[in-house]
Amino acid sequence: MSKIKVLVLPSDKTGVGKFRSVDPHVMLQNNHSDEFHVDIDYEPKINDLNYWKQYDIVHFHRTIAHEYDNSVNLIKKLNSLGIVTIMDLDDYWLPTKEHPVHQMVIQTNLHKKIIENLKVAQHITTTTSVFATEISKYNKSVFVLPNAINPKESQFNAKTEPSDRLRFGWLGGSSHLHDLKLLDGTMNKLTPLKDKFSMYLCGFDIRGTVTEINQQTGEQKQRQIKPEETVWARYEEIFTDNYKLVDENHKDYLMKFTEEEYKSNTSTFYNRVWTKPVTSYANNYKWFDVSLAPIKNHVFNRVKSQLKVIEAGFYKKAIIASNVGPYTIDLKHALNKGEFTDGNALLVDEARNHSDWSKYMKKLIDNPNFAYDLGQKLYETVKDTYDLNVVTKNRAELYKSLVK
Repeated sequence: MSKIKVLVLPSDKTGVGKFRSVDPHVMLQNNHSDEFHVDIDYEPKINDLNYWKQYDIVHFHRTIAHEYDNSVNLIKKLNSLGIVTIMDLDDYWLPTKEHPVHQMVIQTNLHKKIIENLKVAQHITTTTSVFATEISKYNKSVFVLPNAINPKESQFNAKTEPSDRLRFGWLGGSSHLHDLKLLDGTMNKLTPLKDKFSMYLCGFDIRGTVTEINQQTGEQKQRQIKPEETVWARYEEIFTDNYKLVDENHKDYLMKFTEEEYKSNTSTFYNRVWTKPVTSYANNYKWFDVSLAPIKNHVFNRVKSQLKVIEAGFYKKAIIASNVGPYTIDLKHALNKGEFTDGNALLVDEARNHSDWSKYMKKLIDNPNFAYDLGQKLYETVKDTYDLNVVTKNRAELYKSLVK
């Protein structure tokens, strides 16, 4: 029996490309090499028919090689050649107005182009059943292949650093200010306990540019963004209660925005951890004991994947999360009338954001052993379902059925 030839077209070389395209198909090749041959190409030969004809399946994320304006025609051409087209999608096509790319998406009609791709691709893969339901409005052939972790990958096996404090951490990117604002005021409520816990802000990144517009001439000019103008500086204000919870020496150090290590004779309340490549970012979980996962309740977030839950689980970390969308799939609240139950997380209801974030953090500060227990329970929840080996086996079966 001849092997099924799969061409994978990642959308990028960062997180989305890694988790949705590259890692799953590298494992497909490794674990099922007797049935599949996989090629990964970031620059496909768009106009070469012979290039495409050698494949049984073409898997792409959102669009083919960023050819949004011509993508529909390309997909139709592949369909006509008898090639199985599989479009993967992990984010809702229209970000909220608070999202930094919202305006760009509207101006370029990117959301409409993604929907058109959805309509013409033969099959769609996505991360959750909630998002699959949303996608099915445009294409009924939708399959859930969740984000998953390779348990042997080194960045998911870093040894947790010791500490005499309970450590809370957040790890993410620059598009989450509207989510982290849910924590605004939380640290102030925990001020009396600041010697018993620490905060870790992971992924800190001051790179980027801003566009300035001359109000008289309309001329646009780009310049390097100042560190204090970045969204990460705003994140830091939330984590430090506007720097009130750090001493003057530490604040002076933070205002320099240097990557040099801060030297102190005592453990610090707040810790800035700089951005890392996608191949090592998960090492940041070694710094903290409890993962914080605040997200606002809107459609873009409701259909997101539960990757934060999966990552925390594989690291056996406790999690406090918003009781919204992806965090309702695998998490069960572990408090009832102030008493611990058999749940695997602490979930914050939307109506009680500020009071519950601080209340649940205090509960774990006062009961650090319970934080440890939550981490163990979360690991048991995710270790099989979201093992990339398991999801890859399901992917192999799906691909074989689609080619038949």
